[in-house]
Amino acid sequence: MGASFTIPRSKSSNATLQAMTPTIVECHNKAEWTARLEATRETNKLMVIDFTAAWCGPCRQMEPTIKEFASRFKDVEFVKIDVDELMDVAKEYGVDAMPTFILIKKGKVVDKVVGARKDDLQKKIENHGKY
Repeated sequence: MGASFTIPRSKSSNATLQAMTPTIVECHNKAEWTARLEATRETNKLMVIDFTAAWCGPCRQMEPTIKEFASRFKDVEFVKIDVDELMDVAKEYGVDAMPTFILIKKGKVVDKVVGARKDDLQKKIENHGKY
């Protein structure tokens, strides 16, 4: 005959969990990619495109890094494109090795990192992410 009670869960704890979840947009077709690019063209927001492939070992190695960067750099948009799904987009950006990271601002390429080079990518995001 003990008392039974529940402790209400704080709404702020849910918000904190959501804020910590990294946002990485995956584009699976040309229309999704075009809409995403157009949405950032008029802003000063940095977009980092992760050109990847399911079969690419170094790409899989970089996944935790990209998630970490997406959590840390809230003012940067991260987009993931599978080169096997969107070959024409990969070709348009001259991607011939994976992973390749293209940094875009106002619709224009401002930098590029080829390979699983975490430190180089971080420096370029920090440099171009500033307004």
